Amino acid sequence: MSARNALFAEAARLIAAADGLLVAAGAGMGVDSGLPDFRGNAGFWRAYPALADARIAFEEIACPDAFRRTPALAWGFYGHRLNLYRHTRPHAGFAMLRAIAARLSRGGFVFTSNVDGQFQRAGFAEAEVCEVHGSIHHLQCMAGCDGAIVPADDFIPDVDDAACLLRSPLPRCPRCNDLLRPNVLMFGDWGWLGQRSDAQRRRLESWLATVGRLAIVEIGAGTHVPTVRWFSETLGEPLIRINPTEPEIPGRGVSLPCSGLEALGGIQAALAKSGFFER
Repeated sequence: MSARNALFAEAARLIAAADGLLVAAGAGMGVDSGLPDFRGNAGFWRAYPALADARIAFEEIACPDAFRRTPALAWGFYGHRLNLYRHTRPHAGFAMLRAIAARLSRGGFVFTSNVDGQFQRAGFAEAEVCEVHGSIHHLQCMAGCDGAIVPADDFIPDVDDAACLLRSPLPRCPRCNDLLRPNVLMFGDWGWLGQRSDAQRRRLESWLATVGRLAIVEIGAGTHVPTVRWFSETLGEPLIRINPTEPEIPGRGVSLPCSGLEALGGIQAALAKSGFFER
């Protein structure tokens, strides 16, 4: 057995011994679906050359002030992302995770910093996902408007991708006519309405209280925005960490220095060989 297959087998053993699966996912989870992870300005500017030409960093456009200063540019960026996520098909690893969770008595739950809605698009129930940084598929008023959070279903942004500018009308709050923005936690964001994410977090905590033997599979969570890594490490050991560039773990567990899809495929194959899906 190769060293990598031995690691897949050990991860499979930990999962097979569990009664609940916690999937902790960062930006790297979407890379195998073709989504950018914005790791550093180089990767970000490759995805958005108009912002590269203007030397606008990710932190400068992904902040509430950008919606006040240059709303067409800010919504050009977020509108492009909204369109991208709506049309992206989740990779096969999402279905693998669903199949694994379905074989455990307490099922599974997702904790993610991603705002792309890919887990729901892949078939995970809304009640089983905690989007700690919010969701681009929901909108809120820049003025707050009594804490209202509304689905973005009716907003179809027409974006000049080359210029990163919104061509269609800016979305407006139906209550006060102020600008609508994504219900996403941005940099320097004191106006984010977090009650939707807070309710998801409470459901997650309630679920965790019912799990006796937790398996933690963390995928594509880096150290630049370490929310997911910190959360995974608070849940105890062992931890299965999947990350091609930052796979180190602080204690017991399995460190898999490969992509999410490769690792999940290897784990699924090891589980199948052990008879996990037949029990």
